[in-house]
Amino acid sequence: MKKLSNTSDDILSCARALIVAGGYNGFSYADIADVVGIRKASIHHHFPNKVDLVKAIVVRHRQATEEGFAELQGAIGDPMEQLRAYVAYWEKCIEDLSAPFCVCALLAGELPILPAEVATEVRAYFRFLSAWMASILERGAQLGTMRLAQPPAVEAEVFMATVHGAMLSARAYGDPSVFGAITTAQLQRFAAQA
Repeated sequence: MKKLSNTSDDILSCARALIVAGGYNGFSYADIADVVGIRKASIHHHFPNKVDLVKAIVVRHRQATEEGFAELQGAIGDPMEQLRAYVAYWEKCIEDLSAPFCVCALLAGELPILPAEVATEVRAYFRFLSAWMASILERGAQLGTMRLAQPPAVEAEVFMATVHGAMLSARAYGDPSVFGAITTAQLQRFAAQA
C-alpha cells in the first residue's frame, strides 16, 4: 500500500471520527478543514470527492483489520483466545473512545443511501470479517475447544452481528460495559464443556 502523507492521514482520521459520530451525511469537507486546520481545496487535492474519501477510509479499515488478524494469528494459536482478543480490542476502543464504533458497521446501517463504490467496499469488509470468523470457529470446533450449534459460516454471522449489536447497545445506553456483557455471553456459548 502506498504511504500516505501526514495530511492524508489526518484527513482520513478526522473523517473517520466524523462518520462514527454522525454517519456518511453527518460531515462535510468544511468540517474536516476546521478540525485539521487546512483549506477545503487541500482536502480535494488528496480526495477529489466524498466518495473517494469514504471509500479510502473503508479500504484502510479493512487493510488494518487484515493486518491485525495476521498478527493475532501469529501471536495466539487458540481459536477461542483469538476471538477473545478480537472482542477485547473493541472493548478497549469503546472504553477509551479511540474507536467507539466500527466504521464499517455504522456505514452498513446506511447502505441504502451510500454511493455504490462505498457500499461495495463495506460489503467486502463484511465478507472478509465473516470469513475470518468462520475460519476461527471451524478450527476451534475441529480442535474440540469450541462448541457450535450451527455451521461455522452461520455462527460467524451470529457472532459478527452480536459484536456489532453490542457496540450499538453500548452506545444507546451510554455504558461501555454493556459491550463486554453481551460479547462475553456470546463467547461463553462457544466454550466447549470440559
